[in-house]
Amino acid sequence: MISLSQRGDVTIATMAHGKANALDVEFCIALIEAFDELSRSQAKAVVLTAAGSIFSAGVDLPRLIEGGPAYAGLFLPTLSRAFEALFAFQKPLVAGVNGHAIAGGCILACAADRRLMARGVGRIGVPELLVGVPFPTVALEIMRQAVPPPHLTTLISSAETLPADLAKERGLVDAAVDSDRLLDEAVAAAAAMARLPADAFAITKKQLRGPSFALIREGQTRVDRAITDYWSAPETLERIRTYVARTLKKP
Repeated sequence: MISLSQRGDVTIATMAHGKANALDVEFCIALIEAFDELSRSQAKAVVLTAAGSIFSAGVDLPRLIEGGPAYAGLFLPTLSRAFEALFAFQKPLVAGVNGHAIAGGCILACAADRRLMARGVGRIGVPELLVGVPFPTVALEIMRQAVPPPHLTTLISSAETLPADLAKERGLVDAAVDSDRLLDEAVAAAAAMARLPADAFAITKKQLRGPSFALIREGQTRVDRAITDYWSAPETLERIRTYVARTLKKP
């Protein structure tokens, strides 16, 4: 699901799970395990990208519908753990967004320290409200950390997905690059951060994200159980089924 390769001091983590790197329980566990391994490895910086033409299409909604409340109750906490594994990763992390990064796929990218997106090959955004589901706390705090305040509320409430150059203009990605240069540019950005003193980088990153993690911990205690129950409710799953039938042309 996630293969690792090396380019100098930079480890490239390439996602390959089905056609769209859709997030299911197994893929979330693979992400958690991969980033645990990377945190303990000699890797000085990491680029997260994907095989094929899609970075990640987000949650595997057909799987969620098929699994019903029992699967949703297992999946939501696992999804949050996967997001947190990336967001809490202490080494430099660059997302090389090589295609569509939708909903959970956008959140994966936004968990990185820098985001580079290829032009002309996909869109990025968080249409969760269009699907009809609220954000788990960690997902919302990742978005709050990544997107400038003038654009955050509009991005979420509009459920709009953006091409690379407009995403750069709105602060959702740091750079829009030609697709044939994406990996080289992402590796170069990661290598530049890898040259910084590792301990100082890790401490500073922890300081910058500390307020987000305080809110995450509070949310895990106060609201995430209710959010999981919301996603698991039969009426929510029916709403998701309607969305899938309308947009993905699947029953």
